Amino acid sequence: MSTMRRALEFLFTRALRSRLGVAVVIAVLVFGVIGAARLVSGPVDPTTGLSNRPREPISTVDPEAGDDGVLSSPAPPTPKTRPGELSPEQAASRFTTAWLAGPGSTGEDWQARLRPMSTPALTEKLTGADPESVPARRMTGEVTLRARTESFVEALIPLDNGRLRLELVAPDGRWLVDAVDWERQ
Repeated sequence: MSTMRRALEFLFTRALRSRLGVAVVIAVLVFGVIGAARLVSGPVDPTTGLSNRPREPISTVDPEAGDDGVLSSPAPPTPKTRPGELSPEQAASRFTTAWLAGPGSTGEDWQARLRPMSTPALTEKLTGADPESVPARRMTGEVTLRARTESFVEALIPLDNGRLRLELVAPDGRWLVDAVDWERQ
């Protein structure tokens, strides 16, 4: 019996030293710890599912305080106009009318009509421009504004074969066109 006992002990210790034996011992320990933790934690509520998260969201901010997130979009600014001056829509419409009247007139006459509605920077850029190069003939819709700040707006004007985009500035409350861009359709 003693040889049989020694043989069994040898096989048992050999099995424990192998990779499989080590894996079995680790698995028994892990399941033992999990079982003990469940016994200590008490009964499980079957309605909670797999998670023990709270049912209501955890709020750390006053819900009445407003949205201060990165994706919040503030209300668009309202363009400011000095009393007695043209609104940005009116200034864009008048400039567009004068710009479209370019073909058939001399360069000096055309630029003289645009000058009172343009910034000095745009007036300089238009120096030497040919009025015959105006690609459209008439407006086909209303001026649409995109207010960027109280003193900077973008005006979009649909024309017969494209769209005119004007940038208007009003550092002192008087709206002037600062940039002209043409988009063909």
